[in-house]
Amino acid sequence: MSSALRDAFASARAGRSRVALSALGIALAAAMLAVAATVGYGLSTGFTRSARAADLPDIIVRFDAQPASRVASRIQALPDVAAFSLSDEITGVNLASGSHGAGNGEVEVLGAGRRGYAIVAGHDLTSAAGGVVVEEGLARAWGLAPGDSIRIGGLQVRIVGLARAPDNVAFPLASPRVYVSLATLRARFGAIPEPGVDTAEIWLHDPAELDAVLAQARTTSYGLRDLSIVTRSGVHVLIDEAAGIVIALLAALSLVALLTAAVMLAASARAEVQRRLRAIGIRRAIGASRAHVAAVCALEALIVAVPAAVAGCATGVLIAAGPSDRLLALLNEASPGFALAVPLAGCFAVTVAIPTLLAAWPVWRAAASAPVDLLRGAELRSPRRRRALVAGRGAPGFLRLGARLVMARRVRLTATLASLAICSAFVLLMLALASELTTLENDPAALGRRYQLTAALPPTAVSSVRALPGVAAVAPRYEVDALDSFSLGEVIDTIAYPGDQAAFEDPPLVAGQRLRGADEADVGQGLAQVLGLDVGSTLALALPTGQELRLRVAGVVSSLEHDGRIAYVPAAALLAEDPSAPEQLAVRLDPGASASAVSSRLNEQGASVSASAGVSHGASALVAALQALLLTVAAVDALVCLYTLLQALTLTASERRSAIALLRACGARGRSVRSLLAGAALAALLPAAAVGIALERLLLGPAIAHIAAGYAELPLGASVTEIAILLGGLALLAFATVALVAARTLAAPISRGLA
Repeated sequence: MSSALRDAFASARAGRSRVALSALGIALAAAMLAVAATVGYGLSTGFTRSARAADLPDIIVRFDAQPASRVASRIQALPDVAAFSLSDEITGVNLASGSHGAGNGEVEVLGAGRRGYAIVAGHDLTSAAGGVVVEEGLARAWGLAPGDSIRIGGLQVRIVGLARAPDNVAFPLASPRVYVSLATLRARFGAIPEPGVDTAEIWLHDPAELDAVLAQARTTSYGLRDLSIVTRSGVHVLIDEAAGIVIALLAALSLVALLTAAVMLAASARAEVQRRLRAIGIRRAIGASRAHVAAVCALEALIVAVPAAVAGCATGVLIAAGPSDRLLALLNEASPGFALAVPLAGCFAVTVAIPTLLAAWPVWRAAASAPVDLLRGAELRSPRRRRALVAGRGAPGFLRLGARLVMARRVRLTATLASLAICSAFVLLMLALASELTTLENDPAALGRRYQLTAALPPTAVSSVRALPGVAAVAPRYEVDALDSFSLGEVIDTIAYPGDQAAFEDPPLVAGQRLRGADEADVGQGLAQVLGLDVGSTLALALPTGQELRLRVAGVVSSLEHDGRIAYVPAAALLAEDPSAPEQLAVRLDPGASASAVSSRLNEQGASVSASAGVSHGASALVAALQALLLTVAAVDALVCLYTLLQALTLTASERRSAIALLRACGARGRSVRSLLAGAALAALLPAAAVGIALERLLLGPAIAHIAAGYAELPLGASVTEIAILLGGLALLAFATVALVAARTLAAPISRGLA
């Protein structure tokens, strides 16, 4: 082994440019895997990690304001309760600090007990009066730190700590939130004998007993109005909705990144063995055994791969960590930190193992051939008959010659095509995902919504609103958060319309038919999968009033909202069990009507008007963070494409240096050499682009959409515009690669190539 190791080090030192090119490919593969691992692992584990760090409660209950003693006695009667805490949530509070201000602040007045948030800077509230804890997102947006002051209404308070609470997304995606103690309010406003509370957080001894506790909570909640119960899993669903389908897709893209890296490293290893056939033949000619030759190549590949993989993984983490952490921060989730070491170790192992194994096995097979055949291994030949390589006149002749030079190595060409095709499909997938993100953010119709405005008016105002110019249709819209009666941890967004619901919300129908009867419902595909529902099944909804609504599933729809955990029910059935269901008017406009003009007329009637929005609800910060991630992944993949093409052209120019030198000696100028290399590049790029387009549209797009979001069939097939962008990018890569390889080839003396 020591002899093989010495030979491996000597071979690596002798071919520094070759080693550098191989190391570059391994580093790029490692970087791509590290980017996918950083993004995918961080997003897929962010909520679980943050909920554990924040000690998120198992159950969060909200209700109308009640005396704390009354609520405490109800909770103490529940089984399996380990701890609970009560608080009063005050909304619509004016918050200000320096030049920043907001009128929709939320102040949580905390009592004694566990908190449900993690302190990330400073310290928590103490029993002594004074001080406020500010959510991390608000502090980041306003540039606040412990020791600064913030004005809460008319009260100037010093910030003592920053908190991360994963029960909601962060500011600016949600209202700014601060936490104060009851002692602080008593010090400012005097004694408060019996504080009112409207929120209870409950921790259980055994989370497996959640359903039993929820069932008991329903029976003991008499007298409480506006009751809303959310479990830890329900919070996860609601938080995931903030980034929606995109987060799930980004987590699933690591599978495609692994495939791309494996193919690229396999092509690189194959090309390296082909390049070194003469060296293998020389070693065999002087008596080296097959095992020794294979061991030398494997050790040399290992020597190159280890530092290259380390550098690539480190680069990938540095590239992806910033965008990934920004997105996690918007979701009130922590970055993985040292926990990322495990998936990164896997990336390192893959990028070291593939080139090492793929260097040893082909060399072992090649070393079985006669040394004479190995010494001829780099010659361009046909097994049937030898043909002269003659370039035609002008650039077309050199283009054809370059294509012949590449196609002569069929195995290498196949590997290059596979790598380029997968990279092209990957880039197209990124472009399609970015386009879908923009659509989901800006176009409510992508969610099946047919209405453009909502107005906070009672159903009695339907006729007056319908009479407004520009209004095509109006209907009351009711929406409540219900629970599944059999699995009380599942939150179901329940929406109801009187009459034809499809006129206002019409998500694609997957199975069955639209609801028609008073005892029917349409459910989202995500809800159907979670609860095992199908057409004809019974949907049992536990409503906030404590009543149960049972309906027959008439159809299954593809809905992106709430991860597909959604149910459309008849308004009459909902109101019969929950007469106080929140209501608003859904307003559909005439084609070409001005939404702002209709909004102004609705405001004159005293209505609070909102525009129908996409899944991101206009959250530009979230969209920017997601787009930064997409740009990062696409940029790394573009570098992989560049490397793959550069490697193929470099190897072709190296093998055919004698033919190129002969052409130059016969008067061929730099333009001719560049035409020859361009022909070689086009021979690889054109079929790779065609295969990549077909691969993305027919396989990768549908497969990744299904893996990442089984609750909704999201179309991720690339459009004509995205395909045009890909082809333009590949043309630029080809131009840059041809220029680099041509410059290096023309810089070499003609005599060296002829020798």
